[in-house]
Parts: sequence; C-alpha cells; structure tokens
Amino acid sequence: MAAPGPPGGTERRAHAPVQRTHPAAWLWLSLAVIGLDQATKFLVARFFELFERVEVLRVLDFTLLHNTGAAFSMLAGASGWQRPFFIVLGLAVSVMLVVWIWRAPRGDKLLPLALALILGGAIGNVIDRVIHGYVIDFIHVHWGAAYFPAFNIADSAITIGAVLLIVDAFREKRA
Repeated sequence: MAAPGPPGGTERRAHAPVQRTHPAAWLWLSLAVIGLDQATKFLVARFFELFERVEVLRVLDFTLLHNTGAAFSMLAGASGWQRPFFIVLGLAVSVMLVVWIWRAPRGDKLLPLALALILGGAIGNVIDRVIHGYVIDFIHVHWGAAYFPAFNIADSAITIGAVLLIVDAFREKRA
C-alpha cells in the first residue's frame, strides 16, 4: 500500500538519482566528424581536378586544394619535415583530448562537446596526412576577389570546438 500523499490526491514519488552520462559518450561526435570529413574529402577528390573551382554561392566556392602545411597553409613550402611532425603532433593532441574528455565531470556538456569536435577534426586531418601526405581542403569562402584560406569539415569542427572551449572557460570563471 502506498503512503498517503499530500492533500489533493497527488501521490508523492521518490525520485531516483539522475544518472549522468560519462563524458566519453561524446566520442560518438568525434566519429561523426571524422566520417563526414573523410566522406566529403573523398567526394571532392573523386570528382574534382586539382584547383578546379565550382561556385556554390556568390561568396562560396568548392576548390580542390592540397595543403602540406598547417592552418592557412603555413609551412606548406617547407622541405617535407612538416608531414611527420604534424602527424605526431596530431596524434599526441588526440590522445590528450581523449584523456581530457574521459576525465571531464559527469553531466558537463559544453566542455566534452568542444573537445569531441576538436578531436574529430584533428584525427580527420591526421588521416589525410598519413594517406596522402597532405590535407585535402575544398571549402573556399571569399568576398569579391578577397579569398579566405581554403578549409575542410575537420578544420570547421576544430574551429567550432575551439570557440566552444573559450566560451566554456569564460562561463566557468563567472560561476
């Protein structure tokens, strides 16, 4: 028999403790980023010639480019040392990110989201460097003749993750 509830006939139920998902559950997002990144790069490499440009919008082109350097093609003209360097760096950062995600407090959402996006992007670009020796970039934003350096889905995930990481840091300072 149930214990009598408060007046008005509503029964009082004990609430079970809320189970918080382990932050490692966010790793599915990293896998999704890697899959989307590699799929789009495969399609662009399959159907575009190097430097071929297709206008998508007045401010957006798809252009197949090979980036042997870092962000914004920095170090692209280096003698070749950058390939193994960026592979090792990307793998080291990826291990660090997995550990960071694993140790994030249960119930936290913004931090593991940010880290999972960065992790997926980092691994997506490492895969390119291992397989091709360069990163495939194809998203080319411009305003008139002023072009922003080309990028890809992995770069976008890294950028969004970095912004969310900064937001999370500022949010924690206020709390």
